[in-house]
Amino acid sequence: MAAAERSPDGVHAVPPVAAHPWGLDFAAVRRELNLPRDYPTSALAEVEQTVAQPLPTGFRNDATDLALVTVDPSGAKDLDQAVLLRRRGSGYRVHYAIADVAAFIPPGGALDLEARGRGQTLYLPDGNIPLHPTRLCEDAASLLPDQVRVAVLWTIDLDSDGSPQRVDVRRAVVRSVARLDYDGVQRSLAQGCAHPSIELLPEIGRLRREQALRRGAIELGLPEQQVESDGEGGWRLALRPRLVVEEWNAEISLLTGMCAAEIMLEAGVGVLRTVPEPDSGTVDVLRRSANQLGVHWPVGLPAAEALAELDPARPEALAVHVAATRLLRGAGYTAFDSGAPAKSGHAGIGASYAHVTAPIRRLVDRYCAEICLAVTAGREIPEWVTEALGELPSAMGGSDRVAAQVERACIAQTQAWSLVSRLGEEFPATVLRVPNGVAGEVFVADPPIIARCTGSGLGEGQQVRVRLVTADPERRDVEFEVA
Repeated sequence: MAAAERSPDGVHAVPPVAAHPWGLDFAAVRRELNLPRDYPTSALAEVEQTVAQPLPTGFRNDATDLALVTVDPSGAKDLDQAVLLRRRGSGYRVHYAIADVAAFIPPGGALDLEARGRGQTLYLPDGNIPLHPTRLCEDAASLLPDQVRVAVLWTIDLDSDGSPQRVDVRRAVVRSVARLDYDGVQRSLAQGCAHPSIELLPEIGRLRREQALRRGAIELGLPEQQVESDGEGGWRLALRPRLVVEEWNAEISLLTGMCAAEIMLEAGVGVLRTVPEPDSGTVDVLRRSANQLGVHWPVGLPAAEALAELDPARPEALAVHVAATRLLRGAGYTAFDSGAPAKSGHAGIGASYAHVTAPIRRLVDRYCAEICLAVTAGREIPEWVTEALGELPSAMGGSDRVAAQVERACIAQTQAWSLVSRLGEEFPATVLRVPNGVAGEVFVADPPIIARCTGSGLGEGQQVRVRLVTADPERRDVEFEVA
């Protein structure tokens, strides 16, 4: 595409594109970021050989009588978790089965080495780049309904307040009885006809959300941009509201991760997902900014409570949530093998936390699960796990950065595609941030765009009209100016 020229009205014009540019894919993103392509033949052969062998069930608990169900986005095939919630006296019992990916991966083999290089599954609108071959992640290891599968089964007893009282983790054989999706579960709960295995999800979910607030968990209510098919071979942007059932379901995963962290901290060996606590100065700056925007935040009110009370649909509240991202800087992974580390907390959760619930999609979960299994059984941690501990923070940190780059690039590409024919148009917008006083970032609701904006007098939380001056699909660049 030729270089953009500036037209007399100040709009950055780009050469005309086809009237219907959809059908474009995200191949350029894959090339630029040098994303993995097909799995090596040796790794694929290893998967076929492993899958062809009988399931190693002799040393596993038979838990096929548990009516576990999976709850995932519609159409998902890489099913990591299956859940069953029951009452237990005045409290509850959570059965949480996690796909036992380690059962299919010989340590040090071709598949293991390839997975270490990938780190995690990457999600693009036109097709995922899986951590493991689809023969494994969407078939043999996936907790598909009515299929006997090997799993790591967590059994967590909660008291009447939703606090864990007892944790058991062991290898098992399970069988999911249903594959549910978020929309369907939300409807069934509203209609009072939820699947019996998750009837207690709202009750437990609310208790766990209350626990999170008491722990000081910092949660941000930001609009989630999502690229979706337009049904005609192209792509469009949408704001995807997070259903309350997703929040409740996530609480089960967070509960398990916190229990795993406690097991590893007590044993003095493991890998934690860590986010440092924000310093008081950062919180004070955010509080003053919120009050200047008209968002009442009294001195002494913790950030977790102040943010939980905000409705991000309000422009000024949305700006506060965007500014609050500074409270969760410094995310990383902390490996340790000689006692608990000095800093082990996750500010976003308000507790110590470890990844153990998504081994199909994330590398570190397989290792953390092995540590928890060994520690709780009083066995030595496998050598292949301890040898890799020091490498995991770097591997996961690198893959996290790539995943973030992929998401940003795909959204930026779709923003430019969706606006290329609308140069010069004006839109109502909310100013999200103004780092230097003359340029900032705005949120346009329709289509849902977050992009750069220039102009004087910009103020965070302000409602303004902006004019589209740049929409360049080749550079994935969108820019507005104050109208």
